[in-house]
Amino acid sequence: MTNYTPSILAGRRLPNRWDGAALLLVMGLLIALVDVGRGTISTPIAAIQNTTIHLDPSYLPYYALRSTARMFAALFFSLLFTFTYATLAAKSRRAGMVLVPILDILQSVPILGFLTFTTVFFMGLFPGKVMGAELASVFVIFTSQAWNMAFSFYQSLTTLPNDLQEVSRSFRLSPWQKFWRLDVPFAMPGLVWNTMLSMSGGWFFVVASEAVTVGNTTFTLPGIGSYVATALREENLRAIFYAILAMLVVILLYDQLIFRPLVAWSAKFRFETTAAISGPEPWMLKLLRRTQLFREIGETVTGAMRAVFRLRLSFAATRQVDESREPSRAVDALWFTAIALVAAYAGWKIIGFISGTLHWHDLGQAMLMGTFTMLRVTVLMAVAAIIWVPVGVWIGLRPKATRIAQPIAQFLAAFPANLLFPPVVLLIVYYHLSADIWLTPLMLIGTQWYVLFNVIAGAAAFPGDMKEAVANFHIQGWLWWRKVMIPGILPYFITGAITASGGAWNASIVAEVASWGNHTLAAHGLGAYIAEATANGDTARVVLGVAVMATFVITFNRILWRPLYAYATRRTTLG
Repeated sequence: MTNYTPSILAGRRLPNRWDGAALLLVMGLLIALVDVGRGTISTPIAAIQNTTIHLDPSYLPYYALRSTARMFAALFFSLLFTFTYATLAAKSRRAGMVLVPILDILQSVPILGFLTFTTVFFMGLFPGKVMGAELASVFVIFTSQAWNMAFSFYQSLTTLPNDLQEVSRSFRLSPWQKFWRLDVPFAMPGLVWNTMLSMSGGWFFVVASEAVTVGNTTFTLPGIGSYVATALREENLRAIFYAILAMLVVILLYDQLIFRPLVAWSAKFRFETTAAISGPEPWMLKLLRRTQLFREIGETVTGAMRAVFRLRLSFAATRQVDESREPSRAVDALWFTAIALVAAYAGWKIIGFISGTLHWHDLGQAMLMGTFTMLRVTVLMAVAAIIWVPVGVWIGLRPKATRIAQPIAQFLAAFPANLLFPPVVLLIVYYHLSADIWLTPLMLIGTQWYVLFNVIAGAAAFPGDMKEAVANFHIQGWLWWRKVMIPGILPYFITGAITASGGAWNASIVAEVASWGNHTLAAHGLGAYIAEATANGDTARVVLGVAVMATFVITFNRILWRPLYAYATRRTTLG
């Protein structure tokens, strides 16, 4: 593996005239963020409850800035969650037994389920202020980003090759040093790709996070999501086109300014013993390396980070499990007993909350609706794997294709299903089609990209020395897929499949109910069940629907994905 702390500061300096441009860019961004923040903190809540969203395209730059600021704020908290939660789950056997199933449940809880319980909480933290609504919106976006990133990081930590771990022990690295000098760099290629996907996931649910109706609580935050919601309500196709164009511009901007340099930088951490073929350096990375102002800032930040990473901090909770030691059965028994008691108490509270207003036939109805949605998810998962695994491998093995496909895939992954409602609803109504069948493809929009991005990351991280060996032995065709590529990308594919499965269940909330003006179509499924209960403020049915959805997801994961994941982990760590 190449050096884990590569300097991004080497290279020829650009002329000093670039310093002025760099300073203007940085200051302009800071001023814009301060302006947005000032309005967020000081605006009374009554103002956004009667907010008028203007469909004039001149308002879109401001709306785009507000939406992007919310998504990057959510991304910051998602990274904190990823580095703490996934690390604890991967490095503590007992904690992982609980944390991984909880992560399965969290990724399956629909966005509207979070809105129902968190909107009042966050608005109560800042009574009378719009800050509470902003935090509720950021939290909703966080729930569409964090789980995917956490699963990616967890997968990397559990598939660390044994020889690298032996090297870290030989150098007597503390847990803190090992985390920053081995764990994070090894996970970086996959984490960067999943971070891009998480940003796209935030766009997918931006309408639900900015135009919120939960029972009697309604608020609208200025942003592209509320702009789209207004355009859909008023049947304004031109405004929808403007919204798509604004999203495309924003995605291209942060792809060029942030993610393209990150992908190029993360390639330095690929696990291989031969030199990888690298493509042209992104222009933004050149600017960061060669402009004097950015160079000095980078030197300061890098020096501070290296000093922190080299600290010999030790945390017992994050120490890797010693496989040679026999687990303490007494401690395990106490741990399992404590978990069982907490779970039993939580189940008792949930049953008590639901049984006050619902009956057994409501549970039967929710289970039936869950079965319909499960059939859709299963079919769409198979379709996504058949289509996107070959495409992802082809893209990931070709740096030039990766550079071309990266912004396109980000935009398609970010494309909200709501914007496809007008043609889909009109076609279903005009041709008298079944909503149960023809609304189903909308769920694929929220499913396929998890598979594609993770397969691209796995193929891009495939060791160069292995490619050379395969080429020398002339391994091709089905043998190449069966013996080389499928085993090589299997941990990445399974990670993508687990998050795709949860994403498909989540997407059912917006895909099983479609509206365009006065036309509203609903398919039979758990997503439509929860969406209707949320709109009616029926908290008991929301809780029941979320519990049933989580049960379906956990059962599916336990029967299929977890055994496959354990198999892939054993092959990677031993191979």
